[in-house]
Amino acid sequence: MKRIMNRISGLLMIAAMSATMLAGCDDVFVDEQIQSAPVIEAFTPESAPVGAEIVVTGQYLNAVNKAYIGDTEVTIIEKVSDTRLSILAAAAARDGKITLVNAAGRGESEHTFTFAYAVPELIGNLLPASIDMGGELLLTGTNMTAVEAVLFTAEGYDEPKTAEIKERNTTEILVRVPYVESDRADITLRYFNGTSSVATSRETAPSLDIVRNKPEFDTPTFERTAVGRTVTITGRYLDKVDKILVNGFEAVVNKQPTTLTFTVPAGDFADGETVTSVVAEYFDGHESSTLSEEFVVFVPFVKFWENMRTWAQSREVEQFASFFSPETGRVYANSDWRTEVDPISYEYKSQVCTAGNVPNTAMISKEQYLSVKPYFFFSGVSNGNVQLNGPANSVGQIKNFFMSATSSNDNRCLGANVDAYGTPVIAYRYLNPANATEKALIDKVINQQIERIDEESFPVDVANQSVAGIGITSCEGTTTTAKWAVGTDFVIKQPADNIKIDAVIMVFYYGYGGYNGNFAQNILRIGFVHIVSMNHRLDSSNQQPSRSDVTFNCYWQKYDYDYSKIPQ
Repeated sequence: MKRIMNRISGLLMIAAMSATMLAGCDDVFVDEQIQSAPVIEAFTPESAPVGAEIVVTGQYLNAVNKAYIGDTEVTIIEKVSDTRLSILAAAAARDGKITLVNAAGRGESEHTFTFAYAVPELIGNLLPASIDMGGELLLTGTNMTAVEAVLFTAEGYDEPKTAEIKERNTTEILVRVPYVESDRADITLRYFNGTSSVATSRETAPSLDIVRNKPEFDTPTFERTAVGRTVTITGRYLDKVDKILVNGFEAVVNKQPTTLTFTVPAGDFADGETVTSVVAEYFDGHESSTLSEEFVVFVPFVKFWENMRTWAQSREVEQFASFFSPETGRVYANSDWRTEVDPISYEYKSQVCTAGNVPNTAMISKEQYLSVKPYFFFSGVSNGNVQLNGPANSVGQIKNFFMSATSSNDNRCLGANVDAYGTPVIAYRYLNPANATEKALIDKVINQQIERIDEESFPVDVANQSVAGIGITSCEGTTTTAKWAVGTDFVIKQPADNIKIDAVIMVFYYGYGGYNGNFAQNILRIGFVHIVSMNHRLDSSNQQPSRSDVTFNCYWQKYDYDYSKIPQ
């Protein structure tokens, strides 16, 4: 491995030096680049094995951007000058003339390059006694650049499995050990012999033990579990599990060697109870274990998402995953915002709304508005608070979220430092535990006792602007720690981890047109966010809490609100 890395480092240094030389030659050869296609006068050697370096001499070579042997494109290793470059005799290529291409045209060699088809051979006594399946293995031998594929064939089986080649040079190949069916495997090499692709003999092939750390599950007891809730199982090698499937639907998994937690996926389960299977897949999906055939999945008349976690807008956060949709129960990566979260905002930007929480109906159609699922996010603000944001509340919030730590404007979710409203109109009503009616609802939310959100359980009074007897005239498009972190260990600009919050906020998602001055009209969905805890962290550049992350649970109405069903 050290030799491979030294080889790579050397090539990188050569490439860097070549780039510098090329940059310095741009002015000198600009006329030649424009005036003429490459001219190949000679190349050497005229015959060589796969992996060899072929030196081509001629004219107008500085601007060459593609090279071919026959019909196969090959790598340009180095451009030395306008009269000399070198290319790689690639394993995929076959005998043929060399062709070089630049912006002015193509140049072809007079003679044909022919491959000398060397037979690769492994040095078996340099292999380790055993290797983990999925681990990296360094193979040493001769003519290794001629190798098309490294094959592992399990003892007792005839079908070989192809390893992923990570790096190579003439004497070494680094591979990722593929899935094999038993705990010992022969290693053979596939190469081209001038006529066809063949493999080295299995009879003389070296072999080694394959350590198959197959997941072992303690006898799980699956209780009746609602969609969106988490289930924990124990055992050994559970970090080797690739997927947990519930009724064939993939669950979100958090795994350690001895514990694995998965969230029951929404799937297409009907309301009520469904008896189904839980299956663990591992070894790249080649093997699986059925953990239960009688897992009872409960679909309540409300959506519930547990232990969701999002990060604010700093470029120093642990994860660039800031956007949560209570409709899907997913925390979306910032890089998915343009395509999966809010493509309407990405397209129309500040024209989505005429003002905060006022959809621009002259620009955005009802179909476009409803095509964006409701979502929200947290951010840090300049006064030191952390706020829960409605997407359409501010034209200046979304542009502050980046897709990685890079500071360039094209790395922003919006692709530029421009203003943009989010599409969905959302308002918040903080529930005050000092009020008896609100405290009763807070307790039901925190104790996870909400079984349905509909017209009967949460009737809306448009005239009095109330929901289930709770006035909502104090709703707002954003709500901050100044309300929902009062009485906790949160202190402005004093970082702290795992601050217990236990605040409950009622959430309203509005239909096309927004709420138009009355928070009780045009409601499409009602929900509750139970903010469980927060890691309060400051950005190093401005000492604002934009590195913070928040963990929360969320209840969400399952079907659109129907005002005609409000009990009279």
